[in-house]
Amino acid sequence: MKAELSQKDEKYRAFALEAPMWKVILHVGFPLALYESLNQLFKILDTMMASHIGATAVSTVAYLSQINLMLSAIGDGLAVGAGMKISEAYGAGDLELVKRRVSTVFALCALLGGALLLVLVPFARGFLMLMNTPEEILGEGTVYFRLELFGLVLSFFNSIYIAVERARGNSRRILYLNTAVIAVKLFLTALFVYGMGGGVSMIAVATLASQAVLFAAALVNMNQKESAFGFSVKAISVQGEVLSPMLHLSFPVIVEKAAFSMGKVIVNSMSTVYGTWTVGALGISNNIDGITTSPQNGFQSGGAAVISQNLGAKKPERALAAFWWTLIMNVLIGLILVSLTLLFLNPIVSLFAEGNEAFADMIKEIYRLEALGAIPLGVNAAVMALLYGFGKTKITLAMNFCRIFLFRIPVLWGLQRFTDLGNVSAGIVMAVSNILSGVLAAVVAVVVVRGIRSE
Repeated sequence: MKAELSQKDEKYRAFALEAPMWKVILHVGFPLALYESLNQLFKILDTMMASHIGATAVSTVAYLSQINLMLSAIGDGLAVGAGMKISEAYGAGDLELVKRRVSTVFALCALLGGALLLVLVPFARGFLMLMNTPEEILGEGTVYFRLELFGLVLSFFNSIYIAVERARGNSRRILYLNTAVIAVKLFLTALFVYGMGGGVSMIAVATLASQAVLFAAALVNMNQKESAFGFSVKAISVQGEVLSPMLHLSFPVIVEKAAFSMGKVIVNSMSTVYGTWTVGALGISNNIDGITTSPQNGFQSGGAAVISQNLGAKKPERALAAFWWTLIMNVLIGLILVSLTLLFLNPIVSLFAEGNEAFADMIKEIYRLEALGAIPLGVNAAVMALLYGFGKTKITLAMNFCRIFLFRIPVLWGLQRFTDLGNVSAGIVMAVSNILSGVLAAVVAVVVVRGIRSE
């Protein structure tokens, strides 16, 4: 079995292990930050176009998107665990192990995706009812959800593919491919909603088509039999050295991401006591907040990959330097972008409210509170990069559990039970949970960095 590096891959490996760390983090993180920002634009434009259909359509997309995110935790968790172990093997120069891990995780993804479709497509309505989906959303929402499931399985493969490209430093390729996906998505959604007068189900069709574009690109780019990063059936392996480390890292991340999204579903469900508009307003506020947090997540992904590469090469001090530079970048991003979103909040909200002043005021009221967590969430993202890179995914599971099930749901329950604040409670909950998550992350970072240095 051949497992070779291209000249480009060799050059990047030397750069990641030897260049000044601030340059490495910028080189890897900046395109990924743009990639995550485009993904957020993807979500925002979906919501904007749904608002053209009506406020209930916005609430349908906002509510069901959290359920989809809960399920996508399978692919995302695998991508994190596999990406870290592939990066580590790449940094160590073990090319055969790189190829075996790449091929094995794609095979595992196919098995899990097929199982998900077999279980959920026939029972979609019952599953949505189990998720306490409001009755007014269930009708067209069930069709929308079934279509999203097929796009979700494609996104499993795409998440793994993006993780592989990230591990080899191809951040620009990720950016270019995602730009193409956005272009297809925007064109088709505009055609279906504005040109053909379609409902929310047609938004799901556009999403499925755009995911298929990225999947096709993945098939082409992974069909490199002799490359260490190419897929080969012969390289698939269930040996402990290949599969176990990836699953060991991935499982806590899958649980963490699923629980986090499940918590959001619970918050959305609890918020329906204020009306379905509140669910839509909270979803839009989350999308606006994503203008700040998405690029922070891009630097988180890039930083985690660089940390793993340097750990694989037995350079722990450089791995810690990658964390500190990721932290600096994320705090700066939080400060700048949250200031801009607050400054231009009125025109941003007007894009979603479609002239509905009451809905617009509800969105602004929630977002002004949610925006308080922008910098703390930047700290949280940097600490997540540190923990993912060093393989401490059980700690990330505990942190995100606290964020939802300690800092968010009990707070909302208390506000609903003991106050009559109404819609503003949703904003208060977001502010409290995001700020406390940042504080917790800072404490964890101090403890973990001290532990690493003592080792």
